[in-house]
Amino acid sequence: MEFTVPTIETERLILRPLTIDDAEAAFEWTGDERVAKYMIYSTHESIETTKEWLNSIKVSYEKYEFGFVRKSDNKLIGAGSIRFHSDSEQWEIGYNIRFDCWNMGYTTEASLAMMNFVRENHNAHRFSAICAVENIGSARVMEKCGLHFTGNGEYQSYDGKKTFISKIYELEDKVND
Repeated sequence: MEFTVPTIETERLILRPLTIDDAEAAFEWTGDERVAKYMIYSTHESIETTKEWLNSIKVSYEKYEFGFVRKSDNKLIGAGSIRFHSDSEQWEIGYNIRFDCWNMGYTTEASLAMMNFVRENHNAHRFSAICAVENIGSARVMEKCGLHFTGNGEYQSYDGKKTFISKIYELEDKVND
């Protein structure tokens, strides 16, 4: 049986699986160096690179990847993932959104929806996220989602050309026995 990513609805967004048909809309942020500045990927130089990324997405019961569609105009404005790390027993969230949609609360809304989805469907209680120290906006999203700064780390881009000192955020929900 093939696994499919569910659709999640929030007040202003629909979170749904990404497809190759999303390449043009996704290239609007993957090809924007302002958006890619702190990301693990390099700025996409062409829509072909975005198509390769979309074709490479692998999902499972422990890794969900969503496109963020704005309800008001049915526009794909970003994407995000939530994946389980068995070594730390945490669900890690990540996200990426068009520059013209920054500071509008969309990323927080989508991230909370992903977190609530795994809470409800996987009994998840532990979450984590990382961002570059300089990425203040991303850190703010993590804080709005209830995650707390727990230390610094480091991550590197896929191509090895960028290395970032990171801030690590975590959340452990209180569980009533």
